[in-house]
Amino acid sequence: MSTWKTILLQDSASPLMEQLSFFHDHTLMILVIITVMVGQLMITLFFNKFSHRYLLEGQLIEIIWTILPAITLIFIAIPSLRLIYILDEMNNPSITIKTIGHQWYWSYEYSDFKSIEFNSYMLPTKELNYYNFRLLDVDNRMVVPFETKIRVIVTASDVIHSWTIPALGVKIDGTPGRLNQISLILNRSGLFFGQCSEICGANHSFMPIVMESISPKF
Repeated sequence: MSTWKTILLQDSASPLMEQLSFFHDHTLMILVIITVMVGQLMITLFFNKFSHRYLLEGQLIEIIWTILPAITLIFIAIPSLRLIYILDEMNNPSITIKTIGHQWYWSYEYSDFKSIEFNSYMLPTKELNYYNFRLLDVDNRMVVPFETKIRVIVTASDVIHSWTIPALGVKIDGTPGRLNQISLILNRSGLFFGQCSEICGANHSFMPIVMESISPKF
């Protein structure tokens, strides 16, 4: 969960989020190098007194500043393509959970073992306890085991919603009449908070998501 003065990504709770964090650090390192090089070049050009009255073209320089950006883009594109394929992987899930977005709450359906359906509403401020989080806690949490392959199928009953949990690196649209799916594996137990990330009406900000991760032996 995000806390005060957090400027980086949340602590990862899934292998997918770990890979996204690595890609973020990899890309940020490249951007820092580019920024330093361009900044140094601009400062050098501003303060030096060198000039060349007869320089009309420089083929070598043009080749260099064409090839270097291309190589830089390749170093960014290859890990990015790998992540795209990881996001779409779906390997024999142990549990399938259907998530349905409504205006303005979520409903969940477990159908693998015993069929269970329930709605998840945000807790009103008047009903909060000292350990609850305002605008984030719900009355019924989505409970899943960690270190287990989970498939989440997302759809919506009215307008487009987006089921998002940042700590897991998950953001998937819920579209009426369409089923989208994503695979999850949680690394640890705990509570993971998210919110609808698609503007879906007046109470868009008041339909939080809470996932509770427990031991498979529980």
